[in-house]
Amino acid sequence: MLPLFAGCQLLNLQSSAPVKVSTAGMTRMQGTLTGDNGKLLFQPCGEPRRYVVLDRGNTAILQEAAGLADAQGKVFADLRGRFNASKAEGGDGQLDLHQWYRVERTGQACEDPNFKRLTLHADGENPVWNVNVSGKGMIIDVQGQPPVALPYLEEQLPDGRFNLSSEANGQRVELWVAPQRCVDSKSGALRHLSAELRINGQAVRGCGYYGGSRND
Repeated sequence: MLPLFAGCQLLNLQSSAPVKVSTAGMTRMQGTLTGDNGKLLFQPCGEPRRYVVLDRGNTAILQEAAGLADAQGKVFADLRGRFNASKAEGGDGQLDLHQWYRVERTGQACEDPNFKRLTLHADGENPVWNVNVSGKGMIIDVQGQPPVALPYLEEQLPDGRFNLSSEANGQRVELWVAPQRCVDSKSGALRHLSAELRINGQAVRGCGYYGGSRND
C-alpha cells in the first residue's frame, strides 16, 4: 500500500455498517482519489473541489484503490454517493460513498468522449474485444475482425443480471452481464460488472461498467 493511502485506514474502518438506502439524492461522478493527512479525498474531473470520502456503503474503496495508485498516490474512480458541499475538515465537502463502478490507474478516463452517450461498456482479452452499447444499438469489436453494429434486445434476469442479444447477418450474439466485482486481466482495473460475450456459441469473458446514459 502506498504511503499516501496507508494513513487512511481508520477512515475506512470507522464507516457505518451497510444498510439499504434510497438512491434518491445520489450523484454519480468520475474523478481522482488520493490520501491526504489520514483522509481519503475525491476530486471530480475538471473541478478544484475535494471531498472527504466516508465509505457509508462499505465498498472497500480504500483497499481497492491502494493497489492501483500511481507515483503521486492518485487513482481514477467512478463513484456514486451523496455529495455535501458544506465545509468538511480537510476538504471542500463530504462524499457519503455507496457504490463504485470503476477503479483504475489514472489516464484519459476523465476525457472519454463516449462515456455520456453509452449505457454499457464491456471488454476483455484473448482475443481482445470490446462492446459499446447505447440507445442506438451495440458495436462489437473483436481483434482480427471488422467492428459490427447491431440492434439488440435486453432481457432482465434475477439478481440484477441481464442479457443483450441480437441475430443479424447470420450471427447469434449475446452479452451476459452480472453485478460482480471484476478485475481486468491486463491492466488490473476494477469494474462493477462481469461480462461474457458469446458469438455463435463461442464465449469470451471480461468486465464491464454502466455508461453515463444508464440509471441503475
